[in-house]
Amino acid sequence: MPDILHKVGIKSSSPDDVYKALATVEGLARWWTSDTHGQSKVGGVLQFRFGDGGFDMKVLELQPGKRVLWQVVDGPQEWLGTKISFELKQNGDWTIVLFQHKGWQEPVEFMHHCSTKWAVFLLSLKSLLETGKGAPWPNEVKLDAWE
Repeated sequence: MPDILHKVGIKSSSPDDVYKALATVEGLARWWTSDTHGQSKVGGVLQFRFGDGGFDMKVLELQPGKRVLWQVVDGPQEWLGTKISFELKQNGDWTIVLFQHKGWQEPVEFMHHCSTKWAVFLLSLKSLLETGKGAPWPNEVKLDAWE
């Protein structure tokens, strides 16, 4: 199965600060989509909305300062059952985020779109933590007609 993989370094931010941006509703709303709701606890479900569409993620794992893992339980067919993880590690003054969106059935055109959008939003996360201002939906970089 094909996977989406990204790596981004965040300068002068601790893994704990990055974790808070990934593991809290408030943090997620500041870099991914401003329309974020739900419970960020193991077994809880987070709802991420992008206009008329969106995704529901079941929280599978939360390791403070280290790892966040979700499974998609509602959304586009191509996303159902896939898993999204954020691994954090410190490297000097940088916190490294290793991102994975695993379990795609096939590399359809929508996967190409989603890979680029994940990169856009990971750069929004980087901006949030380095400058205090992210670019969550609906203010992110637009790519094409799917938006």
